Amino acid sequence: MHKITIAIDGFSSTGKSTVARQLAKHLGYIYVDSGAMYRAVTLYAMNQQFIDDNQFDVNALVTNLHHVTIHFEFNRETGNADVYLNGKNVEKQIRTLEVSNCVSRVAAVPEVRYQLVKQQQQMGKEKGVVMDGRDIGTVVFPHAELKIFMTASAETRAQRRYDELINRGDKVNFNEVLHNIQERDYIDSHRADSPLVKAEDAIEIDNSNLTLDQQFQKVLNLVTMTLENLE
Repeated sequence: MHKITIAIDGFSSTGKSTVARQLAKHLGYIYVDSGAMYRAVTLYAMNQQFIDDNQFDVNALVTNLHHVTIHFEFNRETGNADVYLNGKNVEKQIRTLEVSNCVSRVAAVPEVRYQLVKQQQQMGKEKGVVMDGRDIGTVVFPHAELKIFMTASAETRAQRRYDELINRGDKVNFNEVLHNIQERDYIDSHRADSPLVKAEDAIEIDNSNLTLDQQFQKVLNLVTMTLENLE
């Protein structure tokens, strides 16, 4: 059976990672959370005091990028791939609102994108990969057999993110999360290098009113049709 590359792009908190993980597990494919890689670089920059809410020393981060190593390891307890930054599991640390507030600025740095895109393309050379992010179908895998663009209203996405953070025990308020979502949308869509845009051949899915199961079935049907067309 053919193996394909599946690129899932879209705005933050649209459930890209959730459906990508489901697909990878169902198909026996490799799942790569590209957003987690940018979050890991952001966490490194925060730990080195290169960035916070008020300042960003871009040159210092770029100069020290060679000190950043990122890889994924399967977590048997959760069934997901955890992110490791310089050998340390940082899966929980990269999901905080503090990292969310800074990640779009880090992801807009051309040198950061260049280094991570190279790693991502290497991961997908053998096909059989599901990768989600902001520029997977346009930059990382422009020739992917299936491209999906996920979207939902900002309010819907903020509520999902807020519920996720509260369930984790984080102390946040809804308006703060909504502001973060809206700010990230703007930065991701307006950055000079690889802005968030829908690829011309991507299939758009608005999941504002879809359950997780409905979303998965919709995407799985697209995978099935794509595979059938290749036979």
